Amino acid sequence: MTWFKTHHLLDLPGISHGFFGRKGGVSDNQFASLNTGQGSKDTPENVFENRRRVAEAIGTIEPRLLSNYQIHSAEVVIVDQPWSGERPKADGMVTKTKGLALSALGADCGPVLFYDPVEAIVGACHAGWGGALKGITTSTIRTMESLGSQRDNIIAVLGPCISQLNYEVGHDFRDSFVAEQESYDRFFQLGPEKNKGERKPHFNLKRFILARIRNEGVTQIDALPDCTYGNPDGYFSYRYNTHQGVEGYGRNISAIMLKE
Repeated sequence: MTWFKTHHLLDLPGISHGFFGRKGGVSDNQFASLNTGQGSKDTPENVFENRRRVAEAIGTIEPRLLSNYQIHSAEVVIVDQPWSGERPKADGMVTKTKGLALSALGADCGPVLFYDPVEAIVGACHAGWGGALKGITTSTIRTMESLGSQRDNIIAVLGPCISQLNYEVGHDFRDSFVAEQESYDRFFQLGPEKNKGERKPHFNLKRFILARIRNEGVTQIDALPDCTYGNPDGYFSYRYNTHQGVEGYGRNISAIMLKE
């Protein structure tokens, strides 16, 4: 059985959604078992079957489960039909078309699902630190607005991603955020002392993404508490695999669809 979580803000009659982890698929080894990453080194047959299971759980078929070629950008596409060729290079997508499941993939990055129940518009975006800093959530919200949404009506839920506890970064990483906006310093805290008393910053990706959404005037916001790094049995984590010396990693998928 394909395992996934939902969120109460999105448990509404007009849509189907799910935040999927690594359970309930057919892949093995470091990709076990529900790897949906088309860019991973898993076999295409396994990835297709895993995506078929996700699509079935959402209430559609695999060709209508759409995933971008994610590039850590602020690029968003409007979709009204399944891909006819190569996947768009973008990190967000929006639609008013029923029966299309929009997805965001990640293995520590933040997947965000959006819904406007008034205008019946859904969106999904992949917010790693790069895309989040560039404004992928802002671009997704504004693309929804271009289709008729009003920010007061938009619901946004952040799915499983890495927690601040497990997201140690370099001082130069922190400096790049503070250079963008001095107030971004609040999303960092120093971790425990290491060799020679060194303390490195830890980044709060969850809080940063939610703040970017809130700053756009969206007030119906929440996040799943799950940490991808802290639950390696439940979720794929690029950073966890790297620290364990494991080459390659699977991708978690989060998806949302307007019901037909």
